[in-house]
Amino acid sequence: MKGIRASMSRPLNAGARLNCVDNTGARVVGIISVVGYRGVKNRYPKAGIGDMLIVSVKKGSPEMRKQIMRAVVIRQKKEYRRPDGMHVSFEDNA
Repeated sequence: MKGIRASMSRPLNAGARLNCVDNTGARVVGIISVVGYRGVKNRYPKAGIGDMLIVSVKKGSPEMRKQIMRAVVIRQKKEYRRPDGMHVSFEDNA
């Protein structure tokens, strides 16, 4: 049996800003790097859904701002294809 290819786009570059949708007190974070990304010279690291990121808190509570944290991408605006063939996109990056 052959598997159906799910093409996962990685539309989020280093420097992109994401909404933070948990209860930590951070509202907006900026991507610094992607954990486990193996690229080529002079290419910015890219991330997509399910990727672990190192982020900096840009907006949020005063205790959280300017901190370096880890995060996971759970939503992306760019449409991607699930293994069952369905195309999914969201209204924001988070």
